[in-house]
Amino acid sequence: MTTEHARLTEELRRLRARTGLSLAALSERTTYSKSSWERYLNGKSLPPRQAVQELCREADEPGGRLLALWEIAESSWSGRAAAPAPAPAPAPAPPAAASAAEEPRPPETGRPRRRRGRLMVVLASAYALLAGGVALALVLLPDGDAPGDESLPASAPYSLAAQCRAEDCEGRDPMRLVCGIAPDTLATYRTATGARVELRHSEKCGASWARMWGTRIGDRLEITAGGPDHGVRVKDSAGTETYVYTEMTAAQSGGTVRACFSPASADGERECVEARVGESTATPAPPSRR
Repeated sequence: MTTEHARLTEELRRLRARTGLSLAALSERTTYSKSSWERYLNGKSLPPRQAVQELCREADEPGGRLLALWEIAESSWSGRAAAPAPAPAPAPAPPAAASAAEEPRPPETGRPRRRRGRLMVVLASAYALLAGGVALALVLLPDGDAPGDESLPASAPYSLAAQCRAEDCEGRDPMRLVCGIAPDTLATYRTATGARVELRHSEKCGASWARMWGTRIGDRLEITAGGPDHGVRVKDSAGTETYVYTEMTAAQSGGTVRACFSPASADGERECVEARVGESTATPAPPSRR
């Protein structure tokens, strides 16, 4: 199993766990059999694109990120990603000088030209691998535009190391600072309007943030961990079709993180949910409407 296929399998298992459906129930609600889902969720075979779409639908999950991950896994599975980039055609030789006074050049042995050709193939292949690695890192990040206008550090696209830690992450973008790769989910909550809210935490960054999806224009989400509040609002229709997430707040193990969702409708109630860092597998505190 390739790394990309393993990552896709892990995400599909997470979605299936969220639905609470058994394999038999999942087969009844989709166009794929129980045995097919067993192979897909155990990594024995790569699922079709439609299977990923149907599982996202059952889990009420935006499909963009998972389908992009499927594209990469399928490319690696089929071997298309391993094909080296073709070497550029050699430049045409300049026309020979017609002057008889030109000093004759020694005859070419052919060895330098073959060496240059091999070098170009190696460089082209290395460039393709580097570009593929950068694309994979970007695809694994959640969908959606980042709040704020902080510029991306020049080193961020080429490194998976965290770009900030604890208080240095306060009020900053989790995706741009590479904290959004493989974070912990502290709590997931469905609001009265049907929107989903998740509390997320990055141990390597020592910071938490919240994200929402299935929203409406004007919905607002805020997060705090005992320090400053950080909020984000759904501004347009594009935001209703993907994740919208807050900036980060410093949060250490054992600390409590709290997210509050405010619907756009004037008569809607504010709903809050909280969880303790380091207890992501525990049941979060019941949501409050205040």
